[in-house]
Amino acid sequence: MTREALGKCPACGSNTEVAKISCKDCGTTIEGRFHLCKFCRLTDEQKAFIDAFIKCRGNIKEVEKELGVSYPTVKNKLEDVASSLGYKSEPEPEIPGRRKEVLDKLNSGELTVEQALEMLKD
Repeated sequence: MTREALGKCPACGSNTEVAKISCKDCGTTIEGRFHLCKFCRLTDEQKAFIDAFIKCRGNIKEVEKELGVSYPTVKNKLEDVASSLGYKSEPEPEIPGRRKEVLDKLNSGELTVEQALEMLKD
């Protein structure tokens, strides 16, 4: 069973540090204050998502299939991970209701470009 260092304190939620590193082969031990990488601070669910995202080479349609979730769920999970890693999201421009719905369906593959254009003419 592989155990990972906890990136967040289970008591207060603060970031943790590693205080001791040892080599199991030669017995060398180093003590000090070492910061964990930013990926260590992701939740198990976020790590599983990143694993699937990389496995699918960032293809959102493939991630949808791999995880059995919808396009908006993949986008939300990606935004959640990006936020946890410290990346600020840029607000998306506001698109009026019907138009946004059509564009979302086009983006997720539910509509063809021709169908979307026809719907946006109305």
